[in-house]
Amino acid sequence: MSYIVHRGDDHGPAGGSKQPDVRSESDIRTGSDIRTGREKLSLGVAARLSRYLQVLTQARKMGKETISSQELSEYTHVNSTQIRRDLSGFGKFGKRGVGYSVESLVSQIRTILHTSGQHNIALFGAGHLGTAIASSDIFADHGFRVVAVFDVDRDKVGASVGPHTVRHNTELRTVVEDEEIVVAVLAVPSAAAQELADAVVETGVRVIFNYSEALLQVPPEVTVHTSSPAVDLLYALYFYLT
Repeated sequence: MSYIVHRGDDHGPAGGSKQPDVRSESDIRTGSDIRTGREKLSLGVAARLSRYLQVLTQARKMGKETISSQELSEYTHVNSTQIRRDLSGFGKFGKRGVGYSVESLVSQIRTILHTSGQHNIALFGAGHLGTAIASSDIFADHGFRVVAVFDVDRDKVGASVGPHTVRHNTELRTVVEDEEIVVAVLAVPSAAAQELADAVVETGVRVIFNYSEALLQVPPEVTVHTSSPAVDLLYALYFYLT
């Protein structure tokens, strides 16, 4: 899946181009923090690791125990040499002729991306898209849990969407604080997205996943990830044509 990502008004790579402060292989294997100070993964490395994790998670669900860099390349369209280079920067994970342990690599990449554990999501929009998201395990597979669903339509408030009862947006601040929301997912019409993003930011949420086509304006400390089916299609079409 491809994303349009920006951090506030900064149109450059989120987090700059610094590579992480890589410590020993044993530190990584025991799950120690791989970043020190303000150093972070570059946007490109983080994006590729996230893609590898998506493929590995699905491979694990299918019962696959090992996977090669060539197989990862076929599923991600990332050169196998680049994949080995990305992973070798954090430790020696694979074995020549055997490949990578899927289970181990899922755990290691989640540690590298700091996504180990559980993270709570608030979903806005109880329409067709919101209902599909709330009823899917698309986020749960990666440690994200939808804990609240919101809408402004009084006909939808109080109804069930997946395992959740739809709340009105006026409950936003209380729910964000009580449920320790870290991510807001916007599955709303473009015309409503900016006002909603403003309200979400005021509650202290600093990550927004935007399914609308709106170009959101947010403060520099807030990161917006915009998912676009059209961009995904162009990405796939590029590889087909080339």
